Amino acid sequence: MADKTPTESKAPFATRIDPTKEGLSQEQINFIRQVELQQWQKKTQKLRTRNVVTGLAIGALVMGIYGYTFFSVSQERIMDEIDEEAKRARLQGPKMGAN
Repeated sequence: MADKTPTESKAPFATRIDPTKEGLSQEQINFIRQVELQQWQKKTQKLRTRNVVTGLAIGALVMGIYGYTFFSVSQERIMDEIDEEAKRARLQGPKMGAN
């Protein structure tokens, strides 16, 4: 298996530092905070977009279920009306010897 621990880099821009242990100037600390803020803003924009898409998808699903429920209930009412008409027709139909 591959070793997952990062190897030490000789490039100064790729080395990781611990700001609490390293002796950093105020300018360097401000720069780190500025970069972290930009990264956070970029990440939150992506999350906001994902949240909006997810919310719209859930809303569409809820509206679909709601619409289907109304449609099926209206079909049941139509079937009830047809049954009522059939009962009335049987009761008002011509009387024969078998009735």
